[in-house]
Amino acid sequence: MTSPRFRFPLRWRPVLPFAGIAVVVGGLAAAFAWTAGWLTPARLTAPRLVDTIENGKPFTGFRRAHARGVCVAGYFEPSAEAASLSQARVFSQPRTPAIGRLSIGGADPLGAEAQARVRSLALQFDTDDGQQWRLAMNSFPFFAVSTPQAFAEQILASRPDPATGKPDPAKMQAFLARHPEAANFMAWASSAPWSSSFANTAYNGVHAFEFTSASGERRYVRWSFVPQAPFEPLPPERRQAAEASYLTDELAARLAKGPLRWTLELTLAEPGDPIENPSQPWPGTRQRVAAGTFVMERAYDQATGDCRDINFDPTVLPVGIAPSRDPVLAARAAAYSVSFNRRQREVAGGAGQATGDAQ
Repeated sequence: MTSPRFRFPLRWRPVLPFAGIAVVVGGLAAAFAWTAGWLTPARLTAPRLVDTIENGKPFTGFRRAHARGVCVAGYFEPSAEAASLSQARVFSQPRTPAIGRLSIGGADPLGAEAQARVRSLALQFDTDDGQQWRLAMNSFPFFAVSTPQAFAEQILASRPDPATGKPDPAKMQAFLARHPEAANFMAWASSAPWSSSFANTAYNGVHAFEFTSASGERRYVRWSFVPQAPFEPLPPERRQAAEASYLTDELAARLAKGPLRWTLELTLAEPGDPIENPSQPWPGTRQRVAAGTFVMERAYDQATGDCRDINFDPTVLPVGIAPSRDPVLAARAAAYSVSFNRRQREVAGGAGQATGDAQ
C-alpha cells in the first residue's frame, strides 16, 4: 500500500493526529495480523491483513512497510549490570557484531525521508554460540491500539475516500469511540517533536519481554535504544524543503566523522504494570538499567547490503529472553512471514529491488 500524504482542513484538527496513523505506524502494518488460531479465518488472517495493507497497490519487490531505508553495521558491548538480569550470551560476551537497518514509515520506496513521522531501527545480534537476537523498534513510545483487530479496523477507517482523497472524519471518530486507548498515541503524534536525524532518535521496543538470569530470577522489561547524540528537532519548514534522502545523507555525514552510539535502556516492570498491552505506557518512576551500548560504524545501500534479506522478526530471541503474551507481539511473526515470502517470490521473479522485509 502506498503512503498517502493528507492535507486536513482546520475543522478536522481534533482527529488529525489519528487520521494519519496509517502513515505514522506504517512500519507496523505487518505487525498487527491476527493469526488464524485467534480469529476465525473467514474474518481475518495474516494474508488477508497484508492484502488489506497493500490495498491492491503493492510496490512489488519491496517490503510492504518501511520500504525506504539503509543498512547499518556495528557492534554491541554490554554493561556489567545487564548480566544480572539475563543469561543471554549478548550480555556476557565482550562484544557482539550487529547488522541492522534504519528506515522510515511508509510503503513508498521513494518516499521523502524528512516527511515521515516515524523513524525505525532494526537490529540482529549474532553471538559466538550461534544464537540470534532480532529487534524491531520505532520512534513512538507505544502502539496506537492494544490488539491486532483494532489495527485492522484502523486501516479501513483511515483509508482515503476516492471522492476526496482524504479519510472520512466520521469513520475516524467512530473508530476512536470504539478504541479509547488510542488517546495516548494521539497525544504523542500531535505534540512530540520530530527528530532531525536518525542518529538523535530514540527507538523503542514497546513490547514486554521476560528476562531470566543465570540464577533463574525472572523479570519483565521493555527496552529502548537511547541516542547519545543530543536531540535536535526538525522544524516543519525544513521537513517540507528537505531533499528526499535527507536522513540518509545526514547519517552518512555523521558517520564520516566517527561511530554513533545508543544506550540500551531496560525499564523493569512492577506488579500491576500492563505486560500484555503495548498501547499502555508504564509509569515513569520505574527502574531503568543501562544494559550496554550499540555502536554504529557504517551505513550502506540496502539493495545489496547484509540487511536486505533479514526478516527482523522480534520474536527471534536468545536463551535468557522470552516473549510476553502480548497478542500484538505474537501476531507480528505471522504477518512478517507473509510479507517476507511475498517479497522474496517477487524478487526471484525479477520484480523490483530487493530491500529486506518489515522493519
